[in-house]
Amino acid sequence: MKTKISDQDYQVKVAPIGSACSVFSVNYCLLSVGNQQFAAYYDENRRITVAARRCNSPAWDLFQPEGFWQEDRKRFSHQTDFDSHNYLTMAVDRDGYLHVSGNMHVDPLIYFRSEKPLDISSLRCVRQMVGEREERVTYPLFFKDHQGNLLFRFRDGRSGNGDDIYNIYDTAARSWRRLMDAPLLNGQGERNGYARLPIAGPDGYWHMVWVWRESPHCETCNNLSYARSRDLIHWQRSDGTPLALPITRSTGEIIDPVAVKGGLINMSQELAFTSSGRPVITYHRYDDQGRSQAYVASADKGEWRISQLSQWRFRWDFKGEGSIPPDVIISAAQAIGGGMLKIDYQSIWGEPGTWIVDENTLDVREQLPFTRSLPDAVYQPNQAIHADAVVQILPGIRGEDGKVDENLFLRWESLPIARDVSLGAEVKPTTLEVICRNPPSGS
Repeated sequence: MKTKISDQDYQVKVAPIGSACSVFSVNYCLLSVGNQQFAAYYDENRRITVAARRCNSPAWDLFQPEGFWQEDRKRFSHQTDFDSHNYLTMAVDRDGYLHVSGNMHVDPLIYFRSEKPLDISSLRCVRQMVGEREERVTYPLFFKDHQGNLLFRFRDGRSGNGDDIYNIYDTAARSWRRLMDAPLLNGQGERNGYARLPIAGPDGYWHMVWVWRESPHCETCNNLSYARSRDLIHWQRSDGTPLALPITRSTGEIIDPVAVKGGLINMSQELAFTSSGRPVITYHRYDDQGRSQAYVASADKGEWRISQLSQWRFRWDFKGEGSIPPDVIISAAQAIGGGMLKIDYQSIWGEPGTWIVDENTLDVREQLPFTRSLPDAVYQPNQAIHADAVVQILPGIRGEDGKVDENLFLRWESLPIARDVSLGAEVKPTTLEVICRNPPSGS
């Protein structure tokens, strides 16, 4: 008997949106703006779809914007294939106009903007933002600065040879321009930086962490690196030393000089802050015996302290090209008071758990069972789309400030990540759902 998710049983409110693509794993997007919600996803025919509703309405309005023909892909830009890089991202500017981007893996820019505030039916394809370095776009992300300006970060180039580019949106002119004349990260034609999005810290700085990668093969990631900035334009090391742009591997600050094939893998590093506001980074790499281990690093007055958290006996021997499942997951640290950090971990080699870590010494003080943020039933497949289906859950984003909404989630089911190729399986469409945890009355 399959587990069902019930509002009555689990104190969460579940609202179905509609049928969505389930034949491969790719991330969707959920945006809340006041009392309205917007979702961007692929429908069962792998077509970009945007849904909208007021929070107290059971019905969603749907719209499918038209793209342009991509001759090399032999499809339109509003259609996707089986590439897990082709996620969708969405934002709203200060005047309420919607912005949607995605479905790109070294592709010409795919970008839609609404012609009316908060009106999905007015989303139209915009062929360029700035008009330069927009032919080989991957990893698009919207976010907002301290002043509420909308920014757009993407990679120009490809894995092993690319630069990080930042644009800023002029709301009055309804146009984009470069935030900086130079790229933020530059691979010098020999590598590229895989950066997590800059995070605003309690100290007034933006903090960013990344790894370098030498080729399309994921095992060539190396050198965990860091930079901070007051304004996202002028960057510096953790000790305040200015960094000239673009930042390269030889000029940037290296936290942990992990070699190629040393167990770093891109996009698995997490950045958070101690109770006193120091940046703290969680990640995994190989130890001296070649085993996978979890680590935590924190900076104090320009000095990085690194501590090993785990004593694992396995090795995640990842290699090759294409998207691969995250067989090891280390959460961002969470300050929980009393000078302690909470760090969750999961792997396919054992039971998940939680470390309680002293934020000053970075020593593990306690090991606890793992607890999820939602009821267990939410994480169990229940739609019977395929025997190998996995549950996908992503938190929503608040449109006003671009931050995570801790009580709003998207949930769907799909086949697992499979190196960006079709598994050739017959799979039923999934039902895309919004989950509201402990929703207020009438929401």
